Amino acid sequence: MRFIIQRDQLIDSIQHVMKAISSRVTIPILTGIKIEASSEGIKLTGSDSDISIESFIPKEENGMIHAEEITEGSVVVQAKYFPDIIRKLPLKAVEIVADTNFQVTIKSGGAEFHLNGQDATEYPQLPVLHTDNCITLKNAVLKDLIKQTVFAVSTVETRPILTGVNMKLEEGSLNFVATDSHRLASRKLPIELEKKQFDFNNVVIPGKSLSELNKIIEDNEDTITISVTENQILFQTKHLYFLSRLLDGNYPETSRLIPDQSKTVIYAKTKELLQAIDRASLLAKENRNNVVKLQTKENHQLEITSNTPEVGEVVEELSTDGIEGDELKISFSAKYVIDALRIIEEEKVKIEFTGAMRPFIIRPMENQHILQLILPVRTY
Repeated sequence: MRFIIQRDQLIDSIQHVMKAISSRVTIPILTGIKIEASSEGIKLTGSDSDISIESFIPKEENGMIHAEEITEGSVVVQAKYFPDIIRKLPLKAVEIVADTNFQVTIKSGGAEFHLNGQDATEYPQLPVLHTDNCITLKNAVLKDLIKQTVFAVSTVETRPILTGVNMKLEEGSLNFVATDSHRLASRKLPIELEKKQFDFNNVVIPGKSLSELNKIIEDNEDTITISVTENQILFQTKHLYFLSRLLDGNYPETSRLIPDQSKTVIYAKTKELLQAIDRASLLAKENRNNVVKLQTKENHQLEITSNTPEVGEVVEELSTDGIEGDELKISFSAKYVIDALRIIEEEKVKIEFTGAMRPFIIRPMENQHILQLILPVRTY
């Protein structure tokens, strides 16, 4: 195998596939990056058997030559050293050669490296998914769906199913839901599908996979295709193939957790409320839950307080755009409310409460497709 390639292109591809490589894998060859050279271009693959990522560099695109003088072949290189070598090479062009004993030579300018490689035929084959059963979304839309939900997945393994995001298709919308049992984030996307276009209706994608995918896909109007099989999901862009296993088990039915009526409703400016709770939480860091108290006052005022006996207390009055219904005193985790408000891009939010010990809902005033549910904290 031999080819000459533009270093910057190669670095981008390496960064993508490295997101799937883990030092904790049980199959030693998976600690490496598989490189395949063909007449079309160069393909890099990384996998930890949970996530697999393929990144393709076409020989030429839009009149730009990315790779040339290609002799077909494949090899697996050590992911521990290869990325750093490529990053520090002196020139823009890199020559990579692998001989029949899988010895890899990397040349650029006056620098020459020799690396021991491995036989690419021993690298596990990635399954081929049939992509006729798929949804196509714009990159920016998928990034929003992920960003607005993935932060709420559980980080503890006691209930593995909650470490994932539930992706559901129902009644003309694609729904993403995540919960760690203390809070819930939900985002709906109205979508038109042909009846035969998609035959799954409910899968759970590991939160880690979605976080890594979100770092790789660019925030633009290009499209990404999503295909599902029994236990895997594939996200495919023009030059990227991101495969993740799905989580086993049934995701809890979360729709019944969402209250259908409220006793107190607060209308507020998103940024002002976020900043006030953020300030109040400065003195709440000492206690385990980072607890902040909120109380409704007359003339549409809110009082936000936090008190840690050994540190001190903070009291802040905030004017709202309106308060309806019963008086309210409630305590909650500042972190959860800050996380929920941060993903809301709209200027104003509506917060609906059904009592001091019941879950409350935060949603943008102008967008019914985003919903955040948070459990209050009992304080005595």
